[in-house]
Amino acid sequence: MLTWLGNNYLVLEEYFRQGGPLMMPLALVSLAMWLLITERTIFIMQLSHRNMDLVTALDHINRRKTPDPAHYRGVISLLVSRFQEFASGNQELDRFILDESVLAVNHSLKAQLALIAVLAAISPFFGLLGTVTGMITTFDVLALFGTGNSRAMAGGISEALITTQAGLLVAIPGLYMHNFLSRRVQNLQQRVAMAGLYLRRQI
Repeated sequence: MLTWLGNNYLVLEEYFRQGGPLMMPLALVSLAMWLLITERTIFIMQLSHRNMDLVTALDHINRRKTPDPAHYRGVISLLVSRFQEFASGNQELDRFILDESVLAVNHSLKAQLALIAVLAAISPFFGLLGTVTGMITTFDVLALFGTGNSRAMAGGISEALITTQAGLLVAIPGLYMHNFLSRRVQNLQQRVAMAGLYLRRQI
């Protein structure tokens, strides 16, 4: 196992070395993006389970009772908890507070998704920049040595190709996960909106 890890570390180190100085920014972008994706995935999964039905939600509101996290962790219970924090007891005012609670929950669902999309979208540009710098290195070698130093030329070409590859390897899964999470968020937002309309009629 240690031998396997050691061999893979050496391969990865060589891959980074051949990719040139732009591999580290790409690695940092990838790390930040996947941390955000992991956080959003866990958050959305938690809100998709242990959901309360609308009758139970209305009962909690009428009794001024905050949902117990041990029983309810879904998006409807999040809406009820948010509403209970600011509920006034005045019917008209509470309807406006419920509308604001729906907006606040929907905003929290979308949080970080735009940043994930940005990080995924800029990754190919790092790869493109690496392509340019790699080709500049190659042309510098040609200017100094002509075609006689194939090893130095190969270094520039490998830098150009590896950074392009790395940029796409970061971007493609990132954009896929952004679209996947966006669809899940849209489903939850529809559920929140429907719950908000139902509760608003009953308050």
